[in-house]
Amino acid sequence: MRTPILALSLFLVPLGGASAADYRVSDAEGFRRAVRSAGPGDRILVAAGNYRGNFYFKNIHGAAGKPIAIVAANPDRPPRFIGATIGLQFTGTSHLELSDLVITGAKENGLNIDDAGIPNKPAHHITLRNLKISDIGPKGNHDGIKLSGVDDFTVVDCHVERWGSSGSAIDMVGCHKGVIRRCQFQHGGSNAVQAKGGSSEIAIVRCRFEDCGERAINAGGRTDASSFRPPLKSMPANAKYELKNLRVEGCTFVGGEAAIALVGVDGATIRCNTIYHPANYAFRILQENTDAGFVPCRNGVIENNIIAFRSEKWSDGGVNIGPSTAADTFKFAGNLWYCEDRPKDSAPKLPVKEKDAIVGVDPRFRDAAKGDLRVKQDSPAASRGAHALPQP
Repeated sequence: MRTPILALSLFLVPLGGASAADYRVSDAEGFRRAVRSAGPGDRILVAAGNYRGNFYFKNIHGAAGKPIAIVAANPDRPPRFIGATIGLQFTGTSHLELSDLVITGAKENGLNIDDAGIPNKPAHHITLRNLKISDIGPKGNHDGIKLSGVDDFTVVDCHVERWGSSGSAIDMVGCHKGVIRRCQFQHGGSNAVQAKGGSSEIAIVRCRFEDCGERAINAGGRTDASSFRPPLKSMPANAKYELKNLRVEGCTFVGGEAAIALVGVDGATIRCNTIYHPANYAFRILQENTDAGFVPCRNGVIENNIIAFRSEKWSDGGVNIGPSTAADTFKFAGNLWYCEDRPKDSAPKLPVKEKDAIVGVDPRFRDAAKGDLRVKQDSPAASRGAHALPQP
């Protein structure tokens, strides 16, 4: 049975229990000491205030059913981690929860969680809840949340805005079995959510994307061979992928250049989303990694989405098909396509024939001008779009 740390300074105060403890911290040094000393089941309650400097932690491990939790002492007054190179970094960690924290002004990344560069020992069982991350970078490839080699993770109710001009709100490299749920992404750089480098089983559910750069979701891409997790040599010889088995469901996309780019993806389901006023494309089907053994982008299902757009910059019928893809393996079904200023030009240009599409019919949003993209009761899209995703 573990004995909690004694209260020997003003920085660190244990609050009870012999097998697990709560610690209240109120300054940067006390925070560092608490995290480095914490064990399974402990909670670190961080007082309101500004915490400045780089916070780097290695080998922080809770246990199954007993995560280490780092939380705001008062969620209505969250602590602010301000202006460091990296706001918070956890390397080689497991069974960790972060809740109700603010990270802002970091020059590189807001929050880093990684596997310490050991591909066969992922960081795992990570929960990020109600984090607010903003003003990262602002120039260059700098991310709000950077996950490298992380398995079994959940990002829920987080809000990320104004990340690096060529970065991501959430960037995943070699991550597996992850869910991003009810998050908001606004006014960012190159993309909002990116997953590549051998990532798999990623779900993005009921999130909102507003003005999120070139590709609100960049699924796949081209990753340096040394960064793949699992390592490329352990992947099937002729079935390598950047991202396998993606789900995007119940999400809302507003503005930006393209809503979803599938880039070297092996299997994706894109259903019950609302896409409003993308400048150029609703979807892109691309292949950027053409090295030997990589599958072409293939096996996507795009169904029951609402796509409402204007004609000014609309390109390729709203669906951009790049070379070296297997676009003919995709399935399109039940989507509503509506060009607001030229309804007669609403039809998309698809690589395959779509079943049960609705084309050129106003979906009748409740109040699009005020951001309410639910549909009215008499809408022809009642069974399509983000509002139509069944409750779990």
